[in-house]
Amino acid sequence: MDEDFILIRKIKGGNEEAMDSFVRKYYATILRYCNYHAPDRYIAEDLTQETFVRFFKSISNYRHRGKASAYLCEIAKNVCIDHSKKSCEIPGLEFSEFADEKYLTSIESKIVIKQSLYELPDQLREVLLLHYFQGFTLKEVAAILGIGIPLAKYRISRAREQLKKILRKEDFI
Repeated sequence: MDEDFILIRKIKGGNEEAMDSFVRKYYATILRYCNYHAPDRYIAEDLTQETFVRFFKSISNYRHRGKASAYLCEIAKNVCIDHSKKSCEIPGLEFSEFADEKYLTSIESKIVIKQSLYELPDQLREVLLLHYFQGFTLKEVAAILGIGIPLAKYRISRAREQLKKILRKEDFI
């Protein structure tokens, strides 16, 4: 039997150890997802915690249909959208604290890519984040976003094209 199904059944029964196990199992994945939407680590941690709070509040309505991680990412997506509506600030980074030039170049590369991702329309950025950065299959991406697989494929293709154009404009590739 599916481990998530058993954990969720225990959680619905009020088992706190099952809740802890569930959070430990998915915390890193959801934190990574939230970190792409809120580059500040502390904000990403808050968004991750809010994702789990919302999940546990609605646990009685949850129907297990496979991967709980896809459902958590859907909640995280909504939490991040809510956060971005409240705060339109783009956090900056100070480079002066980094002495190693190799490390600086790596950081700069990540920043250019992240900033380029934020130039994409929300729909396109979302499919890239879910598929390439979170490792979800096309079928899972489609399910999370509530769209068909062909549309998910199209959006990924379109997002890649636009991202390449943006990176070329920045002389990154």
